Amino acid sequence: MSSPPDLAKLTVQEFAKRFRQEMIPVSNRLAYFSALPLTEDDIKEYLQEPVAALPPGLQAGLPPVSIIFVPYLARAAGSGPGRVAFERPAERSRDWSAQFMAEGDGVLVFALKDREVADYHYFFYRAVAALAVDHAHFERLSDYADLLRDELRNRVHGEADEEGWKLKQALLQKQSHVRRDTKLFRSYARQSLIDTLTLYLHGICCDIDVDTGPRQLPSRHLRRRLELLHDIFPPPEGYAVFPAEASRQQPKSEA
Repeated sequence: MSSPPDLAKLTVQEFAKRFRQEMIPVSNRLAYFSALPLTEDDIKEYLQEPVAALPPGLQAGLPPVSIIFVPYLARAAGSGPGRVAFERPAERSRDWSAQFMAEGDGVLVFALKDREVADYHYFFYRAVAALAVDHAHFERLSDYADLLRDELRNRVHGEADEEGWKLKQALLQKQSHVRRDTKLFRSYARQSLIDTLTLYLHGICCDIDVDTGPRQLPSRHLRRRLELLHDIFPPPEGYAVFPAEASRQQPKSEA
């Protein structure tokens, strides 16, 4: 599409509102709009494949989701909203994604220029995971908090990703009874669930490698988390997460 000067001045919220009526349905819950041309292969890689791998139970718990693709995103100088950019911003002010609620819809905005598809898949599933955790009404999600309490009782080291690790360290440093249902524990549990659900969803879609390192959760504990999420959100028919399911697995994208 063309990029009139006024479009380059819009915040991500203003941009989403302006093109709300031009969204193209992808499923009964998701629709998209692209501010840059997409080929059939692009639509397959950026939309069809990642959406098809979402567990039906998870999709059913999401609010309507609008996915918007833009060339670039520029971070705001202060605490205000970022804006859509059609020219590459300076690296220090560049952003890759934005997420917010608008009129009851979850809006996910992704900058596609100069980005690998594998990186996009990670940010896509991270955004969907955050939306699911904040809006899904699944009683069994409380089982995840119980699992975390068991890990804390046994002093299990590590986390699934960096943000969860930081909040876990804050919890351990600031709260003596770390398993109590406090604001600090809930903040950690939410982020840990987002991080682990991101890994789970990404693993359904794509062949991925889990980073190893001193902050990584030991594999047997990570497996327990993924098994719990598998029980709560079974993958779509034909998709697999664990090796035992490989016989009915569809080919995955590489990431």
